[in-house]
Amino acid sequence: MSTTEIFVPPHPLNTAVLFLVFNRLDTTKQVFEAIRQAKPPRLYIAADGARATKEDEAEKVQAVRDYVIENIDWDCEVKTLFREKNLGCKYAVSGAITWFFENEQQGIILEDDCLPSQSFFWYCEELLTKYKNDNSVYLISGDARGPESFGMREDYGFCKYPLIWGWASWARAWKDYDPEMSDWTNQREILPSEISNYKPTVRFWGNIFEQMHNKEINTWDYQFSYLLLKNKGKCIVPKLNLITNVGFGVDATHTFSTDSEAANRTRYEIKIPLTHSSSFESEIKINDFYDRNVFLLKSFFKRVVSKSSKLIFGKIA
Repeated sequence: MSTTEIFVPPHPLNTAVLFLVFNRLDTTKQVFEAIRQAKPPRLYIAADGARATKEDEAEKVQAVRDYVIENIDWDCEVKTLFREKNLGCKYAVSGAITWFFENEQQGIILEDDCLPSQSFFWYCEELLTKYKNDNSVYLISGDARGPESFGMREDYGFCKYPLIWGWASWARAWKDYDPEMSDWTNQREILPSEISNYKPTVRFWGNIFEQMHNKEINTWDYQFSYLLLKNKGKCIVPKLNLITNVGFGVDATHTFSTDSEAANRTRYEIKIPLTHSSSFESEIKINDFYDRNVFLLKSFFKRVVSKSSKLIFGKIA
């Protein structure tokens, strides 16, 4: 296995980071410390405005913003997108990512409860460079849910679903993102059946995309799934999990149970440089893993893919 207990960066990080924060100072501190150790040369910080209906939230939001700004102690360029009013998950998160990619051709994106290993940053940087001109690859995830369970030999593989607990991407992949899913009516009778051979998967995505089109769910991430699935894009997933979700708890919007199998998963350090492979067999196995173990088991993936709608920029309607 390409693991290492102590990660030594091979060179200073050259990649920009977008840090999505909101109102949770405890998790923000943990993730910020990992960013601080990595020392990205450019740090983008985005936060939605406080919700008027939530008592004392304005103070919490300001405390998070103050903490991050006051503790940047390395040489880097800092840009902020601090909303005065609450836009909600759909527009605040997607707008922040659009803002990021208006300024950067590629970069790393972290939410305030997705705690990365140190090697995650250099893993992303290496793959951002390698697949920069491969339009079939849409994002690089640090979140591994299955590759280690079926004996994958390579350091990473490809999945048709976007996993966004710590990820990286390119402006060229994000440019066609549409928060409204405007062409769903043209895809309604075609896309779901093309996604998978498993009926629960087909039903799941058909229902989700119909709800999104009807504005019944206030989130941004299902639209990213729609973009990948429609264009048969790929998400890179690591053999070893590089992200720990530290956001499970009673004050979360969706991830309540700290006993969940997704809560506080062990993260590892992966050796850099990576072992590369274009194994089609691995891609089939990874997709099959998610189809069988996610949708046939009451959609664990639903929690994964809708993660950032829970607490960062508002609540799912």
